Amino acid sequence: MPGYNLVDEPWLTPRPLGGGPPAPMGLAETLTRADEFEGLAVEFATQLPALLRQILLPVVADAIGAPRNLPEQAARFARSGFTGDEKTKILAYLDEHRTRFDLFDPVAPFGQVAGLRTAKDETKGTATLVATAASGNNVPLFASRTDADPLDLTPAQAAHWLLHTHCWDTAAIKTGVVGDPQVKAGKTTGNPTGPLGQLGVIVPAGPTLYDTLMLNIPITPPTELGLPQWKQDPRGPAWTPRAAEGLLDLWTWQARRIRLIPHQDETGELKVTRVVISAGDRLTAVPELEPHTAWTFTPPAKKTASALPERRPRRHVQGKAAWRGLEALLAPIRQSNGGVFETSVLLDQISALQEAGQLPADYPLQVETFGMVYGNQSSVVEDVIHDAIPLPLLALHQDGEAHQLLLDVAEQAELLSRAVNNLSADLRRASGAEPIPWDKGQRPGELLLHNLDPVVRRLLVGVRRAERDDELLERGRLAWEQLAARKAWDRANALLFAVPANAFGGRTADQPGKAGKKHTFSLGTAADNFRRQVRDILPRYTDAVRAAAAARPAYSQDFTEPFPGADLDY
Repeated sequence: MPGYNLVDEPWLTPRPLGGGPPAPMGLAETLTRADEFEGLAVEFATQLPALLRQILLPVVADAIGAPRNLPEQAARFARSGFTGDEKTKILAYLDEHRTRFDLFDPVAPFGQVAGLRTAKDETKGTATLVATAASGNNVPLFASRTDADPLDLTPAQAAHWLLHTHCWDTAAIKTGVVGDPQVKAGKTTGNPTGPLGQLGVIVPAGPTLYDTLMLNIPITPPTELGLPQWKQDPRGPAWTPRAAEGLLDLWTWQARRIRLIPHQDETGELKVTRVVISAGDRLTAVPELEPHTAWTFTPPAKKTASALPERRPRRHVQGKAAWRGLEALLAPIRQSNGGVFETSVLLDQISALQEAGQLPADYPLQVETFGMVYGNQSSVVEDVIHDAIPLPLLALHQDGEAHQLLLDVAEQAELLSRAVNNLSADLRRASGAEPIPWDKGQRPGELLLHNLDPVVRRLLVGVRRAERDDELLERGRLAWEQLAARKAWDRANALLFAVPANAFGGRTADQPGKAGKKHTFSLGTAADNFRRQVRDILPRYTDAVRAAAAARPAYSQDFTEPFPGADLDY
């Protein structure tokens, strides 16, 4: 069977700067020309962090070393690409370990276990590798194929899904294999998801692939790097729970034992249609050195005088845009009603680079977020989380105007959403119905957040361009509040126009949260409550409305705010 070496074979598809179709190429060429590409094109969003962590970042960090301090990291950014010496080191490194990058090596296939088999030599279709394919209980919505349909993968596709499985695989029961002493009744139980499935993954991205690589390698002493999987002894079928031994071990974590089974089709083309997947190493805990997540500090389970808050990875919320989690992204440490947050070490270091003058304030930083939503005891994939937002570097500084502006915007959007939901609940009570349960159906506040999404993204770009111009930032604040108010009233008007006639007279019922205390709910009181909430949430908008009203003729000064069907024109 011919080999397929990832060093040279065209399995990666970098996107050229300035546009144009991605050109497939090998690992060596992709890395040494990293400054010529925008990034990597992938078939499935969550493959990107898997490619970065399982192969690209560890090769670079092990070949040329991770930056040991901020000046060294700044010098790498200043070069905008690998030097001739660094390219030579990367090529020499790949040549030295070439045999370990062969996907079908008979002794040590890349990311796999040679000869891995079950007691009955059973294999499964490659659909078990592919998160979007029907496989067993994992049947994606609107899937066009069934578990029985063969799924031929090219070696390049198989490599992508192999790395994806190590990072994101589902939990629960895995096939037992020969040589695994922990197999019981032909299977292993209690398997966790892949390591990234336990995180809310945050990947900073720059304008080139080179910048993205530099942004994602944290400052790390050589003694804390450890070894990537291809510099360790080849894996066997046995596995163990253990701690990560350094950053490179964590990045190249072998969460499963896998064997790809290739064959040549009738045209002689190499394909992968069958696979063996079994239990792999289990992380005993997410280590402190994990760079691709934000953190939440929660009260200790056992409340004693010496107990410290527990530091847990902060996971992304399904259906929630990345900008709605700015409170965790923008703070080295931030305390709010929901707990104490700490941003990823990578964003913290990017902030330090900018503060030291090594990155301009208008540097086009993107932050991509990734997550997996599992169901049925994490044994199936229910949804994939992926978003990307422009993040102004100045917003990473806690004492800056841009920082507070963005936190305020995210909070105001959430409060407006709550105000719309409150309006909906009051109108339903006035009509004799019960409010929509918070966990059922689509609440109108979510529709408002959807409408505000493009506004916030435009604002993020504007804040980046404004840099340190506080006057411009203040104008941006006012523009945001005016647009947010208009969209909130658009959503409110849709609710007000839809109520039945009996809502005008209203209905007397128990006041929410105050048993035994009666309150009359009507269209008028609901609209007044909503108007009052909008005034409190958007103070600049409110002041602008009042100033506009004061400048009008006396006969029109009563119309100081949008009412159903109205719109303000500043």
